[in-house]
Amino acid sequence: MSRDLVLLADAADFAARRHVAQRRKGEAAEPYVNHLTEVAALLAGATDGVDIVLLLGGLLHDTLEDTDTTYEDLAERFGPEVAALVAEVTDDKSLPKEMRKRLQIEKTPAKSRRAKLLKLADKTSNLRGLVRSPPAGWSRERLRDYVGWAEAVVASCRGLNATLEIAFDAAHAEARAHYGSGEN
Repeated sequence: MSRDLVLLADAADFAARRHVAQRRKGEAAEPYVNHLTEVAALLAGATDGVDIVLLLGGLLHDTLEDTDTTYEDLAERFGPEVAALVAEVTDDKSLPKEMRKRLQIEKTPAKSRRAKLLKLADKTSNLRGLVRSPPAGWSRERLRDYVGWAEAVVASCRGLNATLEIAFDAAHAEARAHYGSGEN
């Protein structure tokens, strides 16, 4: 068995355990791990699975932001490249939500190729989730705003992977058909 496969299985287990009590915001309240595996699957399919750091990042991308996992935990268990990628896509939760959203738009153009691919996959999964199971209590306007904001974040991620762009564009078109285009 290859070391990469072992690491991938370990990351899936680690992410599932760290997010065990978390649910998606949608009305279906899916286990949060469904989002993480969807992101990793999008990345694997779009890159033929050749970049293990990217796939591990897909599974682990919300651990620093949404669990008590530390950078050191990730670096020790999965290596410094994986920890750095996860840190690169992690929002600073001490900032107000609107500022975090604005910073994602502003800072994404300067991010690494891997981080941009991860952003594309993450926003694709999120838009698919909005259509499948919209968050309870979100107004149509809030849903529409999210659709517009996701497009603004992804704008600087284009030109790196046609497969991911096609997946995002399909998810975005479906979300726009449901909620409109929104503004960021």
